Amino acid sequence: MTFKYSVTLPISGGNKLRRFREWADAHLPELSYSLPHQTPIKTETMTVRLLTLDDRALVLRTFASAPLN
Repeated sequence: MTFKYSVTLPISGGNKLRRFREWADAHLPELSYSLPHQTPIKTETMTVRLLTLDDRALVLRTFASAPLN
């Protein structure tokens, strides 16, 4: 699979990858995505790679209505 598209989400604190996976499993279980191997704790954002522009729009809509904790 080629993840051509990306979305950068505001997420701060530790365990960004685990928290995003849990959020995606709860809100978008059918979504295919790719995460970076690691993210520094100090960063305030995280980039998620996606397969399609429709996936990007879906993530943004869902994130707006159910933000990541």
